[in-house]
Amino acid sequence: MKHAHWILVFSLACGSAWADEDISKVNGRISAEAGKTYGDLETVNGSIEIGAATQTKNVETVNGSIQVGEHARTGGVSTVNGGIRLGSKVVVSGNLETVNGSVLAERGSQISGGVETVNGSIGLVETELGKGIETVNGDITVGVGSHVRGGILVTKPNFGFSFKPNRKPRVIIGPNAVVDGPLKFEREVTLYVHRSAKIGAVTGATARSFDGDVAPED
Repeated sequence: MKHAHWILVFSLACGSAWADEDISKVNGRISAEAGKTYGDLETVNGSIEIGAATQTKNVETVNGSIQVGEHARTGGVSTVNGGIRLGSKVVVSGNLETVNGSVLAERGSQISGGVETVNGSIGLVETELGKGIETVNGDITVGVGSHVRGGILVTKPNFGFSFKPNRKPRVIIGPNAVVDGPLKFEREVTLYVHRSAKIGAVTGATARSFDGDVAPED
């Protein structure tokens, strides 16, 4: 019995020592080393950089950008005043969210949730998105070979949260891209859809088709 007790104590101690490390700060940058495993990464005033092939849980800051290296795996990723950039072949188990900042996902990334901004552009390149895309003032590019399993929603500005000038967002659905759900626009946008792309029903805008590698300039 005594022997079993010490085995239990040793196991608990090892479990604690080997547990994923959470990092939480108020002021300061967080850098997660390449190839290591972490828990939640949280700061208020500072950027977060995640190295290649690193594994983390949720990643969150208020005033700062978030950069995720190639082949990394994370939970949800969110910031308020800052952009989010994913390297190639990143796996995100959750959403990508920012208020004042852009979101870019490079080739081969997989995101189980959706992408949401208020005042920031959204760009996907050969990316699998499990849910939809939502913005108020941001341009949207569902780039070549990307697949959005939800829809696209561009909402009407609420001036309590949006301070951008009144401009029409550009929404581009690129070559061989797929958007399964509806494309709903509550404000005026410019919508370009490549002839090889597949999209759901469109309300609130008229799609303009294009054939080249990039959409025409307005």
